[in-house]
Amino acid sequence: MSDVALALGGASFDGLVRIEELSGQGMITLRGDLTDKSIVKAVKDVFGVTLPGTRETIFDGANGALWMSPDEALLLCPYTQAQAKADELAAKLAEARALVVNVSDARAVFRLKGALLREVIAKLAPVDMSPEAFTPGMVRRTRMAQVAAAFWMDDTSTARVVCFRSVAAYMFGILSNAADGASAVNHFAR
Repeated sequence: MSDVALALGGASFDGLVRIEELSGQGMITLRGDLTDKSIVKAVKDVFGVTLPGTRETIFDGANGALWMSPDEALLLCPYTQAQAKADELAAKLAEARALVVNVSDARAVFRLKGALLREVIAKLAPVDMSPEAFTPGMVRRTRMAQVAAAFWMDDTSTARVVCFRSVAAYMFGILSNAADGASAVNHFAR
């Protein structure tokens, strides 16, 4: 497998939060009936995680599963394992009504780190980012400004944003603008 070629060469920005383009994220899209026992078992066998409930994430180390819609999950693993895991999952689901696609090279991933990450995301996405409404372990598939994206919080000060690689520069720009130090709103400050 070739080396990961980042869309923005590892871009980063420091402001209200630190924004970093991440490398090496394996991503496999799974489409099918997420309640089908054969699909649930295959995901557990290959990724070591169960499929999450609505708008949830489940992680076990570097492997994870994100709910994307009632019939779609995004499965995460190290980039170097993505094709092998996609092939193994597809083989296990050969008799099931399911689609498995390695989308690792079609996506860009950004990490936001800092106490004001809720504020930065709230400026861009139509999602209630209050601590009571959006907690670590939740995921949202939405638009951030004009870009289709998904995001989740790993913990109270760390979030990841996934978008199509083709709009990575735009996503980085809007995230950086929302995180500009002069744009603080302090809505979630306690």
